[in-house]
Amino acid sequence: MGLDDNEKEIQARIVFVRDRNRSKNWLAILSTDTNLPEEEIVRLYGKRWDIECFFKVAKSHLALGQEFQCRSYDAMVAHTTIVFTRYIMLALRTREAQDPRTIGQLFFLCCDELEDIRFAEAILLVLDCLKASLTEEPILSEEMVQSVLDRVFDNFPAFLKRAFHQPENQFPSGLSA
Repeated sequence: MGLDDNEKEIQARIVFVRDRNRSKNWLAILSTDTNLPEEEIVRLYGKRWDIECFFKVAKSHLALGQEFQCRSYDAMVAHTTIVFTRYIMLALRTREAQDPRTIGQLFFLCCDELEDIRFAEAILLVLDCLKASLTEEPILSEEMVQSVLDRVFDNFPAFLKRAFHQPENQFPSGLSA
């Protein structure tokens, strides 16, 4: 690649990646860290590419550095903040309109449906489901299922055992201590 400031030769590594989005069949990624595995080079390039796309949109379409004629540091920070805020608004709108990974307010609607429960209650719900599933099998008797659940409780750490103890020293839902 050439020489660095100490007249030492700069080593580089080229990684070829198949490009599914363009007319070319491959991309060539250059890395000066020759010790990185190919997967890490591609992962880092992916992160870098998102940053490059962000700056391209900010400079070309949102007029970063072109809308004002001031040399004040505060004015530059204010302008950059406004441009970045525009980008955030556009990215959010694009994600809501096009990204199949999100379904609008579904996450928040599901959160509103669930009431806050204690961690211990959540584990008991899971264990009740496990107990119901185990009792459906004709091979396991009720005593065998209870024995399995008792062993699970016996292997819980002390802080969880304390969370499950009721005033009568019994676990809820008929599970014994």
